[in-house]
This record gives sequence, structure tokens and C-alpha cells, in this order.
Amino acid sequence: MLTGKKSTYYLRLFLDLAILNLSFIFSAVVAQSFRILLQRNHMFILMTGLNFVWYFFSNVINFYEDFNTRNFSYQFIKIIKSVIVQIIATILFIFIVKEDLFTRNFIAIYSVLLIVLVSIRTQLVKYLLSKIRESSKNVRNVLVIGAGELGKNFYEMVNSHIDFGYNFIGFLDDNIESDVKNVLGRLSDLDKTINELNVEEVVIALPMYASNVLEQLIRTCNKRAVRVHIIPDYFQFLSKKFQISMMGDFPIITVRSEPLAEFHWRLVKRTIDIVFSFVVNLFLLSCLIPIIYLVNKIFSPGPVFFIQDRIGAKNKTFRCNKFRTMYSGNNSISKYQPTIEDDPRITRIGKFLRKSNLDELPQFLNVLKGEMSIVGPRPHAIAYNEIYKEMVDEIKIRGWVKPGITGWAQIHGFRGDVSDYDENKKRTIKRIEYDLWYIENWSIWLDIQIILITVWQMIKGSANGI
Repeated sequence: MLTGKKSTYYLRLFLDLAILNLSFIFSAVVAQSFRILLQRNHMFILMTGLNFVWYFFSNVINFYEDFNTRNFSYQFIKIIKSVIVQIIATILFIFIVKEDLFTRNFIAIYSVLLIVLVSIRTQLVKYLLSKIRESSKNVRNVLVIGAGELGKNFYEMVNSHIDFGYNFIGFLDDNIESDVKNVLGRLSDLDKTINELNVEEVVIALPMYASNVLEQLIRTCNKRAVRVHIIPDYFQFLSKKFQISMMGDFPIITVRSEPLAEFHWRLVKRTIDIVFSFVVNLFLLSCLIPIIYLVNKIFSPGPVFFIQDRIGAKNKTFRCNKFRTMYSGNNSISKYQPTIEDDPRITRIGKFLRKSNLDELPQFLNVLKGEMSIVGPRPHAIAYNEIYKEMVDEIKIRGWVKPGITGWAQIHGFRGDVSDYDENKKRTIKRIEYDLWYIENWSIWLDIQIILITVWQMIKGSANGI
């Protein structure tokens, strides 16, 4: 329920912290003994610290958000992430204090217990809340004002989630369509409807042109002590990751959430980029460059690199590096010309480099320079970007972050173009949807996941890689 969200949050957090502490003590006793545990005072410092780690990390990954609308697999992934952080924190602490008894066995038992018990708690709480609300206990009667698309969508969502704790009473609307059911009357009937049907909460889902009646509707609800919630009609313009915050005394709705707008997350991502790209450049790229140069010298004379202007962060151009995969003179960037399968412009070594995705490795030089990131939307060539702009209005939003060597769209198979315009338009729209999803949902864990999948696809020789 909207009015019980905080209570449910604290209930689940309290239960998980209780599970954490009981799992910690049980694991310590099984790994050694209760007497030894009491002798190691620093272990209780660790237990206290793990409580704070769980609290802060669960908020970072929004573990307790969207509790009712998410299936268990989604929750289970977040449980695994939280437990991994617990393991890392425990190992670091044990290393620092030089603990020699509570080590591998303790960590293994603790992590398994935490995964199992928190998973059981997740399902059990959801089941109990559903049963309580199915029996009409702790259920609120809700009236929806506005039987348009917005109101009907809200009704369908509430009707399909009994565990939300709402009993839908009906609609009020002045403009009634013939196929709309459960319409109890007009807006002027609000006071009478609240009184006769014991309405406890009202959700206003009116179009923007009806905003002039809001004041009277809210006044009527306040008079009857009925809670009011408003679904803004401009919700259609918001992404699923919008944010509501306060700036002074003004409530501000941010259309798209953007984790990398925060300096500390950009710093973390940049640090990982520098370390990772330095290692790749030093130990891998430095060996590959002379080998590929010699092979190209024999089979396809020309430069080892193909350097192209591409669209980067803040929609500014930069010089993007790749190993050359086409015959010299066939790498024109002045026009849109998608590369097709068995393209005659591609050299023999180029086919291998493309299939294995090794042609993209020189972009680690761009990462080291700060022009690119390891993970992000793939940078478009200027001629290609001009075509894509006609297909997708939101394309410039990709410039909010640095382009990447690999990305969320690429691991899902949306790499490159096809010759058929209509099919290519569908792929381009889908690819940019994936890019925008990545920008709104960025996390360190997501980057790690994308990197691991990319490496696996490179090993398999999949075209879905970078």
C-alpha cells in the first residue's frame, strides 16, 4: 500500500538484520565454538559492521523497492549481490585483524545461511501479506478519479496485485466512454461516494486539461479525511527511473534518473577504467600490435590502425582507434554504408579480428585517455549518427555518459547494422533503448556483468560481443 510502504520496508529490513546476526553467531559457533567466539571481541565489531554494510548496500541496489511487483528471481539476484559484498567485507576485516580461526569455514557457512534464510524470508513475507489482504484485513477501499487511459492502467495494476492491499471501489469521471465499467458517477458525486461507500483513499488520474478541478477534489477529500494520491498526466513523458526530490521548497521531478551524474560514481567508474585499460594495454595490446602489423604487412599492406571520428561524451567528436579490418581506401566515413556478411572490403585477417572482436582492443587507448569507458553505449561514426538521428529522437541522451568498448545493447546482440533499411531502423531503435536503459540503471555490478558476458562471447567467437 502507498500508506504502508515505509512500515513494510522497516519490517523487511529488521527481519533481514536479525537473520544476518543469527547467521553470523551460528556460523561462528559451528566453525569454532561459542567460547572461542566470546574470546574474540573483534568478531563482534565485524558483526556490527556487517549490519551497516547490509543496510547501506541494500539501499544502493534498492533491494527493498518494488517489493510487490518484482518476481523472486529479481530479488534473488540482489540477495546474491548483497551476500557477495558481505563476503568481501568479511575477508578484508579478517585480513586486517589477522584473524586465524574464523576463516574459510565460517565465511562459507555464513554466506550460505544468509542466502537461504533471506530468500525464505522474502517469499514468506510476501505470502503472508497476500494472505492477510486476501482475507480483507488491512485492505483499504480506493476510488479512482478519472476513467481514461491513466486511470484504467492504474486499476489493472491494482487489480492484478492483491498484495498491494487495495480494494477497488470504482471510477468517477465526467467524460465516460461506452466501454468503461465500474463508473459510479461524475466528479461532483465525490462527496456522496466517499460517504456511502466508505472510501479510504482516492487516486486522481485526470488529464492535464482537467487540472482546474484538482483544488475542489482535494478539498473534498480533506474534509472527509480521505488520503489523496495524484498520478500526473505527464507520467507518459517520464522514464521508469524518474526521481522526485526537493530543491528548497519546490518539489522537482527529474524525468530520467542518471546514477553517473553523481561525482563519486564517475570517480569509481573512471578508476576501474584506468586500472583495467592500463593492464590490457601493457600486457595484451603491446603484444598484439606488432603481430597484427606483420600479418597485415604480408596479406594487406597498409596502416595497422583505423582511426575514425566518432561521437563521444557530451556529443563531442573524438578520434576512435581500431585495428584495420578492411583493405586500404575502403574505410570511408563520409557516407553511410553498413558492413554486411562476406563484405568484399574486409581482409582475411580482418574477418578474424571482427569475429573475435579483437579489432576493438585499441580502444583501450581511448579509455586510458579518458575519451571512452570500458562499458557504455557504442560510439557512432558521424555519418551513421546522422542517419540514426532521423530514427530516434532521444539519441543525444547517449552523450550523457562516455561511449564504451562494449555495452548492454551489444551483449544482447544489437551490434552493427544491416542493409535493409526497415529492419535496420527496428534494430537501431532497440539498440538505443538498451543504451538508455543502461544509463538509467548503471551500477558497478552491471558493468562487471557486461564485461564477463563480453569476454565469454569473445571466447565463443559470438558476433554479439563488442
